[in-house]
Amino acid sequence: MKTAYIVDALRTPSGKRRGSLADIHGADLGAHVLHALVERNAIPADEYDDVIFGCVDTIGPLAGNIARSSWLAAGLPLQVPGVTVDRQCGSSQQAVHFAAQAVMSGTQHVVVAGGVQTMSRIPISSAMLAGQSLGFNDPFSGSVGWRERFGDQPVSQFHAAKLIAERWGCTRSDMEAYALESHRRARYAQAQGYFDREIVPIGGLSGDETPRDTSLAKMAELEPLEPGSPLTAAVSSQTCDAAAALLIVSEEALKRYNLTPRAAIRHLSVAADDPVWMLTAPIPATKHALKKAGLTLADIDLVEINEAFASVAMAWLKETGYPHELTNVNGGAIALGHPLGATGARLMTTLLHELERRGGRYGLQTMCEGGGVANVTIIERL
Repeated sequence: MKTAYIVDALRTPSGKRRGSLADIHGADLGAHVLHALVERNAIPADEYDDVIFGCVDTIGPLAGNIARSSWLAAGLPLQVPGVTVDRQCGSSQQAVHFAAQAVMSGTQHVVVAGGVQTMSRIPISSAMLAGQSLGFNDPFSGSVGWRERFGDQPVSQFHAAKLIAERWGCTRSDMEAYALESHRRARYAQAQGYFDREIVPIGGLSGDETPRDTSLAKMAELEPLEPGSPLTAAVSSQTCDAAAALLIVSEEALKRYNLTPRAAIRHLSVAADDPVWMLTAPIPATKHALKKAGLTLADIDLVEINEAFASVAMAWLKETGYPHELTNVNGGAIALGHPLGATGARLMTTLLHELERRGGRYGLQTMCEGGGVANVTIIERL
């Protein structure tokens, strides 16, 4: 099988909710990373085979195939197509998988994979709630087959995160300590300039504005997300606005355009678990991926797992036994934000740059996704 290579990876800063990026149209935010990617790589713009973007809640400015809209908004050639992927929170990680699969199959040679989300303008679950005016309360309860199989159990990330916290013994104080460390790591990485190479400034914003100078005392003052829940906003990922993109090419393209590969995609897979528990799938998906790749966690130098909630990452750490000091080393979504459809590409961008900075070999990325699904990607730095 042919190899898919990562030649470049970049992202915008994370703009906090109603922050510096809040008024930027989704197509323009996506266009920003696409324009930068094309401009700094020696491939004629009309020779890109496809643009695959992840995006969730594709209504309003995010509707109408935002991948294609972003490419056109960047002023790039009309003949290059685009397609938008929705695998919920894993959408742009899936975009990376689809791009890699196209290259590995030999059907395409130069593909952009990325994602964009403008959560200030289009709040989370907007698409799920859009059908209420048409008489549909949610995507599930009207299905006879769904109700026969899962009954009326709540299908909610908040419910799932609470179940996980209870099952894996993650107390509120434990999760707040985890969250505080995420912010500490992110603020330290900012101070050291670790994100500088991966960020393309936009609208006067040159760094992530989501990391907080907080404390356990401040976190303790917050009300729970639901009555009786150990979850608060402090231990949850932040909504934000952002875009990210990676350039994925074949060996033939490396030679044709005289490109230098930064990493090879050594494994990609997706697995699933209970959709009511929803956020547990990274645990079995990681085990499945390592077995398929012929690797163990001891071979993995760094891990990026999306911090949808502190309990999700903490449960994964407890089940796998992987060192926390090698996981989300520059902070996770609790500090850096979770721009839904862009998060997968953002995590991969950060993972690649940190492997390069440390001189590591293998990096693993995974994230929980709606429906109880999880993608896993393993890259090797070159």
